[in-house]
Amino acid sequence: MAKVVCVLYDDPVDGYPTAYARDGLPELERYPGGQTLPTPKAIDFEPGVLLGSVSGELGLRKFLESRGHSLVVTSDKDGPDSVFERELVDAEIVISQPFWPAYLTAERIVKAARLKLAITAGIGSDHVDLQAAIDRGITVAEVTYCNSISVSEHVVMMILSLARNYIPSYQWVVKGGWNIADCVVRSYDIEGMDIGTVGAGRIGTAVLRRLKPFDVKLHYTDRHRLPDEVEKELGVTFHQTAAEMVPVCDVVTINAPLHPETENLFNEAMIGKMKRGAYLVNTARGKICNRDAIARALESGQLAGYAGDVWFPQPAPKDHPWRSMPHHGMTPHISGSSLSAQARYAAGTREILECWFEGRPIREEYLIVSGGKLAGAGAHSYSAGDTTRGSEEAAHFKT
Repeated sequence: MAKVVCVLYDDPVDGYPTAYARDGLPELERYPGGQTLPTPKAIDFEPGVLLGSVSGELGLRKFLESRGHSLVVTSDKDGPDSVFERELVDAEIVISQPFWPAYLTAERIVKAARLKLAITAGIGSDHVDLQAAIDRGITVAEVTYCNSISVSEHVVMMILSLARNYIPSYQWVVKGGWNIADCVVRSYDIEGMDIGTVGAGRIGTAVLRRLKPFDVKLHYTDRHRLPDEVEKELGVTFHQTAAEMVPVCDVVTINAPLHPETENLFNEAMIGKMKRGAYLVNTARGKICNRDAIARALESGQLAGYAGDVWFPQPAPKDHPWRSMPHHGMTPHISGSSLSAQARYAAGTREILECWFEGRPIREEYLIVSGGKLAGAGAHSYSAGDTTRGSEEAAHFKT
């Protein structure tokens, strides 16, 4: 029987909820483009409840224990004395979310002699040293598409929040003010702006579709060009590289996976190519942007605003400069962990586990590494290598 270690974020500070703002979720038939939703044989949770925190357990305990497997759930993931590191030694399966990632570094993989499967309950497996997983023959899988639309909605919200100066305006209300001039001195319409996405996969394309009705001019760059009919439908202009695209854009949104080719892509040089006063939105991965270059660009005015919900490491240390830099709209990593998304990625995680235990193939679109090589979605979107270096800084959040 398998030992499964599941790393999830902490429960709410007021305790696990007993009631919710809404009753249930809308029922979806399929994802855009026709891909089917997760298809586990059953689920042991009510869609719309908090599944991604420790007490939610992704709805997996009954399923696993009824089949004789053991489940360890913890939020304590960073540092050599963490519960995760102790339990990893004899674990066969590790489950983690991108929002509170259990970093599977090469060093940890060496210690995990029995580890065979690493599941990302969500999208984005860069918290796993993919090269080490390839070398060890560990299967890496994620629930592709489960929260792509969730993230694309978050991107549009952040673009509008930055351009319309929403957060400072809200804060004037909270402080009891009616300071219209202070609010509007940094407020602009996005109508007529040039907006570009770095990455036009499921999330990037969904962002483009949602922005088109705002009468903006759309741009994109991606290693895979969109079909001609999609480019014409969206009226979007293709650029070979990010460096070619960013000089024409008023807003740039990053929707690409993190791998060695995208790590530190938005460094001082790339930001310097952007229009003065452009906005940058990053809901992809924090390490795609250079931490200090972003803060300097906001202080100098090269960037008018930066928003995102991805940091490196996660959780970010309390002295991380993105917490205090001017004109930012940062949130914890929440864009893909709405209650709606949780129902899908919890169901997808169970589907992957059912396939694993029953010896059935895991969906090709869920695979990142399989058989000692990049596979499925991983072969399409990633390059081999390691982007976990520096993740030990996450332990500083505790101090």
